[in-house]
Amino acid sequence: MIDRATLAAHFATIEARIVAACARAQRPRASVTLVAVSKLHPPEVVRLGWELGHRDFGENYAQELRDKHAGLADCSGLRWHAIGPLQPKNAKYVARAATVFHALERLDVAQELSKRREGPPLQCLLEVNVAAEASKAGIEPGALPDLVAAVRALPNLELVGLTAMPPLSEDPEANRLHFRALAQLGRTHGLAQLSMGTTGDFEVAIEEGATLVRVGTALFGHRPA
Repeated sequence: MIDRATLAAHFATIEARIVAACARAQRPRASVTLVAVSKLHPPEVVRLGWELGHRDFGENYAQELRDKHAGLADCSGLRWHAIGPLQPKNAKYVARAATVFHALERLDVAQELSKRREGPPLQCLLEVNVAAEASKAGIEPGALPDLVAAVRALPNLELVGLTAMPPLSEDPEANRLHFRALAQLGRTHGLAQLSMGTTGDFEVAIEEGATLVRVGTALFGHRPA
């Protein structure tokens, strides 16, 4: 498990890179939220990050989110981001634990989340398959208007933005056009939040308008098997 000093150094490095990317884009630093992706890392790692002052953590798996949410209930102010695909049967875990859901792509999942959510509305982002990859989750851009309207009509959910996971590439510039396309879709549909960019390309994503960047490996190291 990563130690406190190393994790603090990683957070400082990522923070400096976010600040620089915001400066290049002439954006305020406060316009970007760093979501620390703690998928498959033990709860103790999340607690270390929380003790260092970070509050936004992302989990891919609904059951893992459920367990970490329960085990870290004493960490006040911690905000959980559910960032992985979700089946209706697991919607109850996200509805109870998450502050933000980044991967909404199905109306039946939205309906389950709406039915099971209590308290403040669950902030939701629709996942768009901007690169039309057969292996990737997300809806086609042409399907957005109908799903946007349907989700906006549901109680207990607040539709706030869009998410994209472009193709993996060793060249961060390779995804700039995909990020730009998602930003344009956000403007078209009046959705201000853009969840895009990971360890390899989050700086380009910020330059193209990302408001949420999901960084895991650069913070916590490679995930345990």
